Amino acid sequence: MRYRCADVKDGTYFFTANLAQRHLRLLLDHVEILRETVKTVKQRHPFHIDAFVVLPDHLHAIWTLPSGDADSSTRWMLIKSGFSRHITMNERRNASRISKGEHGIWHQPALGAFDS
Repeated sequence: MRYRCADVKDGTYFFTANLAQRHLRLLLDHVEILRETVKTVKQRHPFHIDAFVVLPDHLHAIWTLPSGDADSSTRWMLIKSGFSRHITMNERRNASRISKGEHGIWHQPALGAFDS
């Protein structure tokens, strides 16, 4: 899934990513998986982490992208999908998510919003 975001090359961005089921503690319970996933994505698609805060049900991040690069959505897609693949759970998934092979761990934003 691609999200709309300001297309500012060399920009610094603030993101919030929420779990779909806010009562879960997946991010803290599996913080090592999250850390390794971010590290792997960062190696393939470089960016600078200015700040990163992980809470039980959501996270906040501030990134600066490399010169000439404004593609934060690919990085978030890879982080979210990489993390989700390593979490075993019976999460709720609607027909759209099932048809796309998506997990139901992450909150899906309203259309046109940037969810990351």
